Amino acid sequence: MIEIIGYVGMLITILSFLYKNIERVRIINSVACIVWIIYGVLRISYPVILVNSIVLIIHGYWLIKNRKK
Repeated sequence: MIEIIGYVGMLITILSFLYKNIERVRIINSVACIVWIIYGVLRISYPVILVNSIVLIIHGYWLIKNRKK
């Protein structure tokens, strides 16, 4: 069951890079990061949790910054 969550995260990550619109890439990749964080928590994998948390924060920063423009 846990592996399925990993595969879903992988598919969403790949899907995010198919878009040209950077905002859409960031949004979809943020969803993938959330799925990866859930996977990391279930697998007790701190590197997976850490890297995806950082990427999620970066995406959030840029999405908020670009919305203010």
